[in-house]
Amino acid sequence: MTAHGTIMKKTVFLHDKAGIEAFLRKDPKRNIYLLGDLDDFFWEHTAWLGLKSSGRLKALALLFTGSAEPTLLAFCGPGTRPWALELIRSSARLLPKSFYAHLSPGLDAALAKTHALTSHGAHYKMALAGKKRVLDADTSGTMPLSRRDLPALLEFYGRSYPGNWFEPRMLETGMYYGLKEGGGLAAVAGVHVYSEKYKAAALGNITTRPGLRGRGLGKKVTARVCKELLKRARLVGLNVKADNSAAIACYRGLGFEITGAYGEYSAEVRPCRK
Repeated sequence: MTAHGTIMKKTVFLHDKAGIEAFLRKDPKRNIYLLGDLDDFFWEHTAWLGLKSSGRLKALALLFTGSAEPTLLAFCGPGTRPWALELIRSSARLLPKSFYAHLSPGLDAALAKTHALTSHGAHYKMALAGKKRVLDADTSGTMPLSRRDLPALLEFYGRSYPGNWFEPRMLETGMYYGLKEGGGLAAVAGVHVYSEKYKAAALGNITTRPGLRGRGLGKKVTARVCKELLKRARLVGLNVKADNSAAIACYRGLGFEITGAYGEYSAEVRPCRK
């Protein structure tokens, strides 16, 4: 505190991986994506913002720049929401003119003061709570996908999952698996984030060819990815739209539990008023 009793707060860029990790480990299931992004595979595409009070880190946000559109990730629990709100307010001037955002409930109000927001709906964070259901799941017929499968995979996503976020370099993780039927891909599951060093992985790009849905193929490939991840990771999670009841039921069937809620938004800076 100052001589007048005011708490000193400061928004800073963070570069210390160990310090960031220690903060994220306080709430690991909420921060699976962020822990994975500490890996060298993603680090060069990250900018970390923190709010410090009297020298101690109180809130943290990540601006990920490794995709076509920058993405802001800012999550908090009940006890840290006031600090997270202050971080969003104080760092707004440091953010791009337009970006995508994943925000814990309530944080959108702080960002809306400086940016016009378009909501893309409520989402859940889910984390794998145990191994048994995954290890017992049927994964017959699933196979690993590699760079040689990229043309077929891009065509598959274009038809079955248009608008999804998929970076071809993610195939280098070795954590993409598929099922084929009729000579083509029928279902695919992979990761958005994976770090063997930080023992964290977030599933992503999971879909089934529309005409083949309802047969459990997506569950098979998801289970296969999880089985492989559990050989190296302790934290396995994913994000899912809150209204996607079929996907949520599939993930629950494999042992995932909802660990938090958040909203996704497109953000565009508001023009300055004269």
